[in-house]
Parts: sequence; structure tokens; C-alpha cells
Amino acid sequence: MQDKLSNKKTTLNFGGKLEDINDPLVMGILNLTPDSFYDGGKNSSVELSIKNVKKMLLDGADIIDVGAYSSRPGADHISEQEELDRLIPLLGEIHSKFPEVKLSVDTFRSKVAREAINSGAVLINDISGGDLDSDMWKTVAELHVPYVLMHMQGNPQNMQNSPKYMNVLDDVILALSSKVNKMTKIGVHDIIIDPGFGFGKTLEQNYKLLAHLKEFEILGHPLLVGFSRKSMIYKLLDTDAQNALNGTTATHMLALERGAKFLRVHDVKEAKEAVKIWKTVSGQV
Repeated sequence: MQDKLSNKKTTLNFGGKLEDINDPLVMGILNLTPDSFYDGGKNSSVELSIKNVKKMLLDGADIIDVGAYSSRPGADHISEQEELDRLIPLLGEIHSKFPEVKLSVDTFRSKVAREAINSGAVLINDISGGDLDSDMWKTVAELHVPYVLMHMQGNPQNMQNSPKYMNVLDDVILALSSKVNKMTKIGVHDIIIDPGFGFGKTLEQNYKLLAHLKEFEILGHPLLVGFSRKSMIYKLLDTDAQNALNGTTATHMLALERGAKFLRVHDVKEAKEAVKIWKTVSGQV
């Protein structure tokens, strides 16, 4: 559904159920990879993963985003089969234990996306925006699920090797707009826009995108941001990922003020608190 006055999409189809997204949603990160930049190895068993899912849900997570392929800069490439072996059994286990939870799958591979949806996921989060698998958009159209369309320059192995733009804001919006048009034509309508903070952008470019985040609303789809404990925060503050929670919360508040509807986070409780404060100040409580 679109808001006729603002042309912004206000609902998404999660698992066949149309849900309102006027209130910002918090997406908790569950990385199954041993080499993620912040929480690599923290979910090395089914038991640990289930424990962490339970904690995120108790802290108020609206969505759990499960990924089995590390997208940190310079991360090792793994095969499709290894990604499936890490991901699919756990998705089934989470769906069995927490049947009401909204599960997102963080993958750029269409086969992994399809199997994840068949295992209980209701959302596809593609860091490549369809660039790394030509079948992804067709698969999303067939599955009728929401899709996070992220902007990335290059791939995880080379994206931070001197990223270049004529004008980062204009270039990213134009690239995403072109993809939205193409996806809409093949029947994908539940699109979530992610500018791709930290994916093929310098520190300065990341903050320019944040400063002008409101301009992404021209695309007519809800915005997702992923800043959580990233180098754009800890390098600016001269610290590290372990000590970047305060900076993460600050960027979340700035993003909420500029129209973000989804916060993808490692720290669910703190993000939910930021949303509650923002809603109170903006008169939405």
C-alpha cells in the first residue's frame, strides 16, 4: 500500500500477511560466519544461535536477519553449498522454536534465497542488489517476498579498494532508482532501500549519505540502514567495533530523524530504546 500524499509505501507482505511499517522496525543480526567483523564465531553452534535469537526477541527484535556469508571488506569467499549447509538447518530450527518470528535471509544467491524462504524466512536481504546473481530478482518475483535492495560498489573482496563516485549521493540514488524500475516491471513490489553504508564507500561518503538520507524517499520505498559498529563509526571516533555502541546509537537517531524505517543492528535493546525516544519526541507515541 502507498501513502497517496507522500507516495511512500506504508505496508509490506510478510509471509502472506500485510503489515504496517509506519513504526520503525529493528532487525537483529545473527551471523553464522566465523569471520564477521564484530561477532564472528559467536553463533558457532545451533544451541548458541538459538540462545542469541531468544535474547534478541526478548529485547524486542521485530525481525531476525540470518547470514552465513561474511560481507566484511576482504572476507573469504565461500561456496554456495557451504552457505546452504550453515544456513538452512538453523533456519528450520529457529522457525520451529519461534514460529511467529519474522526471519530474513542475508544472501546474494538466488538458490540460497529460495531454500531459505522454503525453510521459514519471509524476507530477502541482498547486499549486491542483484548484481552477483542474475536470477535473484526473478526468484524474488516468484516468491512474492519483500526484498532489501542494497547499493554496493564492487563485491566484498574489493569494495573498499578506493571507491570512486562523481557525486556519491546522486550516483547511489540513480543506481537504486534504475534497479527499482527494472524490478517493478518484473513484478517485485515490496522493496526496501538500503544505501549500503560501508559497502564501497569512504568514511566521508558514508556520512554524506547519512546527512542526505531523507532524499532517498524520492524512491518511494521504505529505508533500511546498517551502521551497527561499523568502521565508519569507530574510525571516526578513534576506537574499535567493541566500543562503537554509543556511536551506533547516535547514527541510529540521526537516521530515524531522516526517515529510516528499519535499523539493522547487533544491539537490539539499545536500538529499540532509540526508536522509543524518537517516537516520543516526534509525537508518535
